[in-house]
Amino acid sequence: MTAPTDVLTIAVIGAGGKMGMRISNNLVKTPHRVRYVENSRAGQQRTLDAGRELTDASTAVADADIVVFAVPDLALRSVTAELVPQMRPGCVALTLDPAAAYAGLLTTRDDLTQAVAHPCHPSIFLRRTTPEEYADTFGGIAAPQDAIAAIESDDPAAAAIVETTVRAIYAPVVDVHWVTVKQLAQLEPTLVETIACMVGALLKEALDEAVRTMGVPEPAARSILLGHTQVALANGLRGDNPFSDACLIAMDYGRESIVKDDWKKVFRDDELDKNLARMLHLDTIER
Repeated sequence: MTAPTDVLTIAVIGAGGKMGMRISNNLVKTPHRVRYVENSRAGQQRTLDAGRELTDASTAVADADIVVFAVPDLALRSVTAELVPQMRPGCVALTLDPAAAYAGLLTTRDDLTQAVAHPCHPSIFLRRTTPEEYADTFGGIAAPQDAIAAIESDDPAAAAIVETTVRAIYAPVVDVHWVTVKQLAQLEPTLVETIACMVGALLKEALDEAVRTMGVPEPAARSILLGHTQVALANGLRGDNPFSDACLIAMDYGRESIVKDDWKKVFRDDELDKNLARMLHLDTIER
């Protein structure tokens, strides 16, 4: 763990957007000096309604220790092209998803530090003790979560700025795990969106199919699915209990019927590039 820094000057670009509002709601609780920047009228109004002052982008980044780009991936190329040249030497440019950074779409400077951070979201195995923690499935409100960070610098001071900011914007944070930008891109999207989120959506499709095609009452189908999903994850990811012999046979049938033999190709570099190119609306990823 990197030692925390003192009070920082933080510029939030896109402060009135979905993620911008989430992290701004946490930053306002800290002692840090925060500059809120928002271009859209709706986002500006949300920022003002939350009791926060708006600052123009040039002023906000001029003296910032770290600039948090809380804007969609598709906007990062143009936004960083405009603002990175205006940032002071030694500043940290932090994006909240790895796709644009890995694809080389961001404007960079040799005298700045580029970093990426992403929340892990509260674990399904988190021991929750309050109604607020139970309600916070996304994280950043009440339920503790980890975060993943990547930094393209060997400067411990820059790493400390990143960790301090990450712990503030995603609070409450238990651990910050450090990886490379490429590794973060392999985790998000490949591991958690391409696979885990896809499986979550597939479970919903299966639930709907059980109700529509098999005629099972929806409450019964939902109850048995939710309970068995917890058992499946606890047994599969933690080894809490062994699957029964009959269950293992059914699992093999499911794998043969649903999963392609070459599915692990999604972890290859060329497949990652293909996936990110689709997400970023690019023909190819060129680095």
